[in-house]
Amino acid sequence: MTVTRVLTMGLPLLALLLAAAIADDVGALPLFGALDDPGPWRIGPPVLLAQLAPSARELAAYGGLHDAAAKGDGAEIERLAAAGADLNGRDGHGRTPLMVAAHGGAHRGAEALIAAGADLNALDHDRYDVLTIAAVADDEAMVRLAIAAGADPGLVTSPYDGTALIAAAHLGHDGVVRALIEGGAPLDHVNNLHWTALIEAVVLGDGGPRHQATVRALVAAGADLNLADSSAATPLTLARQHGYSEIARMLDAAGAKP
Repeated sequence: MTVTRVLTMGLPLLALLLAAAIADDVGALPLFGALDDPGPWRIGPPVLLAQLAPSARELAAYGGLHDAAAKGDGAEIERLAAAGADLNGRDGHGRTPLMVAAHGGAHRGAEALIAAGADLNALDHDRYDVLTIAAVADDEAMVRLAIAAGADPGLVTSPYDGTALIAAAHLGHDGVVRALIEGGAPLDHVNNLHWTALIEAVVLGDGGPRHQATVRALVAAGADLNLADSSAATPLTLARQHGYSEIARMLDAAGAKP
């Protein structure tokens, strides 16, 4: 969701989007640290996210497993784990080393931490877990790695009681959506904004190819097409209201009710 698009919407919808931003995906802090000090971190377009990734200052101050995780240094992680380091130690924001690895896309570090026994279902201070962090980062490989190792795709996360699937659907991360569905993510979880993954793919999506693919995956998996939002609007009604004709066509063809 671009800033331009948000600013073209009416104030009531803008307020709702700001609330949803805190919930899952769009917020006020860069995902992968400071732009002038990326290190091994992937800096993408200026999409801003509610999940609080380590800042450049935090990265520079890390030691032990947090430092090794940020650098993706699997050998150092193995050495520290063997020496008895706390695999689930927390930084000032409640991030474990595995969360730091997920924020940075450090797959080798994540593999080493998982092999050593790191907790895959821990939550940071904002109630985000490794799966939701990876889902928002559009890191399908990390999502699959975490699920295969025992991460719970049904874990309720974020201040708005969402799931990794809702966060991924919001952003149109269709590959991640498919991986989460395959991993057993609940299709019809309703967050405390009264939105499902399908509704978020419509109301917070752009109607483009990746959100279409997201909706297609949810429909094919058997998501409830008629669960409505708090105003009783169904996904089909919402798609038509937003002018997303292809998504509306898909929903209609699948038997959705207006």
